[in-house]
Amino acid sequence: MDSSPFNSLPQDTLHQIFCHLPLRQIAAAKCVCKALYSTLSSPSFRHLLRTQSEPLSLLALKPSHRHVSPHPNLHAFDPASDQWLKFSLSFLPFSALHPITSSHGLLYLWASTQNPRNAPSQNSQKALVVCNPLTGQFKTLPQLGSAWSRHGSVLAGSLSVVLVLTELAILYYSENGNPKDDNFSPNVLNNWLKFSSNLPSKPRSPVLISDFILTLCDVGSPWRSQWAMFKTKIVHMEKTMQWVRVEKREWGDIFDILKRPRLVKAGNDQKVYMVGGLKSSYALQSACTTILILRLDLESLEWEEAGRMPVEMYRCFVESSKFKVFGGGNRVCFSAKRVGRLALWEENGDGKSEWRWVEGVPGSGDGLCRGFVFEARLDAIP
Repeated sequence: MDSSPFNSLPQDTLHQIFCHLPLRQIAAAKCVCKALYSTLSSPSFRHLLRTQSEPLSLLALKPSHRHVSPHPNLHAFDPASDQWLKFSLSFLPFSALHPITSSHGLLYLWASTQNPRNAPSQNSQKALVVCNPLTGQFKTLPQLGSAWSRHGSVLAGSLSVVLVLTELAILYYSENGNPKDDNFSPNVLNNWLKFSSNLPSKPRSPVLISDFILTLCDVGSPWRSQWAMFKTKIVHMEKTMQWVRVEKREWGDIFDILKRPRLVKAGNDQKVYMVGGLKSSYALQSACTTILILRLDLESLEWEEAGRMPVEMYRCFVESSKFKVFGGGNRVCFSAKRVGRLALWEENGDGKSEWRWVEGVPGSGDGLCRGFVFEARLDAIP
């Protein structure tokens, strides 16, 4: 862009030109060259856009643990425009960047904080980094041991609440301090609080909904899995996290009909999805006939079927030993080895749903993609 006519234009003029574009086109333009990235990342341009741009709901991919790029990027699919976007993470001065989740326009990543970018070490200290890829702003949370990054599930919510879950313990962080508002103690501000956990097994696909955590656990035997749902409320945390089993007698064998179920956060705080392979029988090694999406009303504890993968689409998943699920809101995405593309379920405002393929998945892995919903916005400040 050195010889481009854009270079002769004042920055204010460029701002006025680009501020009329939708956020997705601005994000794409920032990837063209360093000059445009700098111009469209300036504080004055961000201030100009804050009152004009709507958040952009994307499906972001987690990078493979096996491949650490010297030029890290966040790849995200925009369902509305049916195109992939790329957000540079090179503004972060850390190595071994691994995006894991997002909340309210902010991206959360594990990062190695003791080594140069091109020389990550397995024994280096790990920290959670919070950033906005659209503005280049970031902050680092207090450091944690590498074991938490390998075995913990990270959940992020509003008011800068972050939790890291394992089977035996839970870490809690918030800039507001202790989760019990009536007993706020300033000496825990900006530090991790640790709570014991009484879960029967490793939490599977935990989700943070409003002020409580919902997760699945295997309560069966070493020979046969048996899944159950548990929840706990954040404001009730004492020294030990008390989990309560969520169940209803009318549910019957709801957990027995799904193979490898997992939870996905829905579009509001009263619903949650449970997704899994629909078994053809109750036999131990029963084959699946399709992938089923169930929706649970958390107030009435009533289930309903939200979606069922079409047979012709499911044939592409049959030969894979396992598949991955991610999404949220009104979208659930599926990937599997050797499929080479993503299957996407979407529900519109009228309650009608559709299935479609997502082509052009970036990366050179085995096709088993993991991800999360990323709501890109310019007014999110770490």
